Amino acid sequence: MRLVGTHPAPPFDEELQSMLPLIHESLPVTITPSHIPSLRENNLGALSIEEVIGRRAIEHTTHIAPGTGGAPSIVLSVFAPAQPTSPRPAIYFVHGGGMFMGDRFSGAPQYLNWVEELDVAVVSGEYRLAPENPDPAPHDDCLAGLLWTFANAEELGIDSKRIVIAGASAGGGLAAGVVLKLRDSHMPLPLGQMLIYPMLDDRNETVSSHQIDGIGVWDRGSNETGWNALLGERRGGAGVDAYSAPGREQNLTGLPPTFIDVGTADLFRDEAVSYARRIWEDGGVAELHAWPGGFHGFDVLVPDAQLSKAAFAARVNWLRRILVA
Repeated sequence: MRLVGTHPAPPFDEELQSMLPLIHESLPVTITPSHIPSLRENNLGALSIEEVIGRRAIEHTTHIAPGTGGAPSIVLSVFAPAQPTSPRPAIYFVHGGGMFMGDRFSGAPQYLNWVEELDVAVVSGEYRLAPENPDPAPHDDCLAGLLWTFANAEELGIDSKRIVIAGASAGGGLAAGVVLKLRDSHMPLPLGQMLIYPMLDDRNETVSSHQIDGIGVWDRGSNETGWNALLGERRGGAGVDAYSAPGREQNLTGLPPTFIDVGTADLFRDEAVSYARRIWEDGGVAELHAWPGGFHGFDVLVPDAQLSKAAFAARVNWLRRILVA
C-alpha cells in the first residue's frame, strides 16, 4: 500500500486547466492569512447583486433575524419570482469563502437561476467570518438563519415542509453541520441537503488533501488557512465536534436526502465521497457526483465550461425531484 502523499495528482479537465493562469491572477494557488484582507476587498471581482439580478423578474427583500444567545442579528436576503405563487418551495443557501470571506450574495449567479428555473424562493444569510469570529459563530448564525426561515415561512410565502438547505465549499460544511445539529436536537429537518464540494474535515489527512498541494484551486495550504481561521489551535485535535467539522461524525443515520458533488481534482474529493458512502452505509439516501478533472470551485470560476454546465444541470435536476415533483 502506498503512503499518503505518494499518489500522483489526477489531471485537470483540459478546458478548465486552460483557465487556471487567468484565475491565478486574482486568486493565489496557496492562500495564506496575509491574503485574507485583499481577497475580502476584491471579492474575486464579483458583480453587485443588482447587476446579477439585472432584468430578471425576481424580487429581492432584506430581513433581519435575531442571533442566538445574545449574538448579533443576522441579515438575510430573500429572492422570489415576481409572479406571486404561495406557498412555494425554498432553498436556504449558505455561501462559501473558506470560512473567512464571502457574503450572502456569493453564489447568486447560480441560486438566482434556481429561482427562475424552479419557481422557488431562495433565502441567503450572512454569517460572521473567521478569524475575527471563530467557531462556533459561523455555525450558530447559519442555524439561526434557517430556524428564522422556518418560523417565518408563512409570511414569506414559503411552504415550510419544502425547504432544502444548500451550501458550497465552506457553506457546504456549515450546511451539513446545521443538519446534524437539528437531527441531534430532535428539531424539524429540511427536506434535503445539497452539499456542493463541501468543506467537511479539518484534519487534512486524506489522499486528495495531499495530492492537491501547490496546484489547482484551494490547495492543502489554503485549507489549513481556512480551518486555522475557524478553529485556531484546536484544528486537527480531539476537541473539535462534528457540528464544526461534519466529516468527524460517526453516525450519519436520520439525515434527509443528500446531494453531494465534487471534482476529482478537488482537495475535498475524498472527504465528500466518504460522507456519501457513510450515509449509504447507515441506510440513508445520497446522490454523489464526482466531476472528472474538476478543481475546487470550477463551476463558479469557469461557468461556461462543459463540465460546469453538467454540474449545474445535475443540481437543478435533483432540486426539481426533491422540491417540485
